[in-house]
Amino acid sequence: MNLMDGIAKNNFVVFGRAGMDMYADPPGTKAEDATSFKSDLGGSSANICAGLCKLGSQSALVTSISDDAVGRFCTNKLQHYGVDTQYLRKLGGEYRVSLAVYESCIEDFQLVIYRNGAVDFQVTDADVDRVDYSAYGALITAGTVFAAEPSRGSTFRAFENARAAGIPVIFDVDYRPYSWPSPEVAAEVLSRAGDESDLIVGNDEEFGFMAGGIDKGMDKARELAASGKMVIYKMGHEGAVTFFNGEEIRTGIYPVTAVKPNGAGDSFMAGLLAGIAEGRSLREAVLRGSACASIVVSQPGCAPSMPTTAELDAFLNTHPGATDH
Repeated sequence: MNLMDGIAKNNFVVFGRAGMDMYADPPGTKAEDATSFKSDLGGSSANICAGLCKLGSQSALVTSISDDAVGRFCTNKLQHYGVDTQYLRKLGGEYRVSLAVYESCIEDFQLVIYRNGAVDFQVTDADVDRVDYSAYGALITAGTVFAAEPSRGSTFRAFENARAAGIPVIFDVDYRPYSWPSPEVAAEVLSRAGDESDLIVGNDEEFGFMAGGIDKGMDKARELAASGKMVIYKMGHEGAVTFFNGEEIRTGIYPVTAVKPNGAGDSFMAGLLAGIAEGRSLREAVLRGSACASIVVSQPGCAPSMPTTAELDAFLNTHPGATDH
């Protein structure tokens, strides 16, 4: 199955972490001054799953969660957003779901992540072999799963399983330095994941990182695209360049007043894939992803601020054109 046909099935199996987000309330409050926090689902892969479901797609998350109240909180939130949780494995002991504490204010934005004994790194070969890959149109993963074993090896095994089932692999680079033992290991492993994927989404820093220098990032993206992949090279406020089938599609962003920077990439991925699945042109699908990213950064929280299709359409009706650079 080729990439576009796989996405068109609109049913995705997603690998990576679920977490708990706690963000200071009301918006504008610094975390160190907060007297109350709101909580919701977090974690890049869980956010992608929630974003897809809110846009009418189907998603299942494959991960490990702690066998405690926080793990159950994440499970309940995933189910609330419509995510298939049949492939979650509960793990006891000292492993824990990740916790992110942040605020809804851009100035001196603070994001504090607790990842000690991260349970999502404990996904095994047996976990990924339980998945019925033939039931899905594509596999999605975020790069954090590759930062440690056993989840690194098991996710590469999932890539093999996906190829055996004939479904494409979608990779969000999502480089988080704090998760990795060293930049050298990260560059090697993330480059391998890119080589084994059919669609790669990353920002200019991430492609530059894989290429050995930020000035080489665009060349790295073109090199990957030349091997037949779709590559989306994000450049922050300067928009994105999509490389596919010999074309370079340049798109801008939808300016908004941001209250936080996080969650944008997860929402972009959901909007992009849902747009392609709806049969829209690649340019329009990328723009819908960009609009989703703008919506999320303009509101508190990540999963709760992911738009529904109706909310996305309403946003686009009041923001008729993305800025071009």
